Amino acid sequence: MIPLLIFVAVIVTTLLVAVSQYNRLVRARQMAQEGLSGIDVQLKRRADLIPNLIETVKGYMGHERQVLERVTELRAQSLKAGTLAEKGQVEGMLSRALGNLFAVAENYPDLKASTNFLDLQKSLADVEEQLQLSRRYYNGAVRALNILVESFPSNIIARMFAFTHMEYFELEDQADRAVPQVKFS
Repeated sequence: MIPLLIFVAVIVTTLLVAVSQYNRLVRARQMAQEGLSGIDVQLKRRADLIPNLIETVKGYMGHERQVLERVTELRAQSLKAGTLAEKGQVEGMLSRALGNLFAVAENYPDLKASTNFLDLQKSLADVEEQLQLSRRYYNGAVRALNILVESFPSNIIARMFAFTHMEYFELEDQADRAVPQVKFS
């Protein structure tokens, strides 16, 4: 009788551990998907602001057509990007192009004084900050999921129920990772 009780206790304990590990994996995957959704929301917000910015800037910066065209082209590419790696690459290029646009705008005092331009610039800065926070949240959630997928005993449950690694949202361009050099002369 005692060996039967021990066997039943081992089976019940094993099932409880398996269910617990499965639930942890599901929770981690849902958090990662929530993070990805947050990134998509911020990318959409930024994509929606760009046409207004282009229209506002166009009147002031007629001579800077290539900067405006580059931002417009990258916005279109960002909406078409499929994989996470493609999104990361295009979004990095778009962030730099917007930075170039704002740098060029410094040469136009009337544009810098425009309340519409200033509002759009502030909105884009807010979106960039939220996008950075969303990326950080997503990458943290992906890290937690990937640890569960790799570590024992959750890796057994992960294999049984087809939980796989998720990609991090990374900047593809090395220029985005480079530390700027500051020289005091």
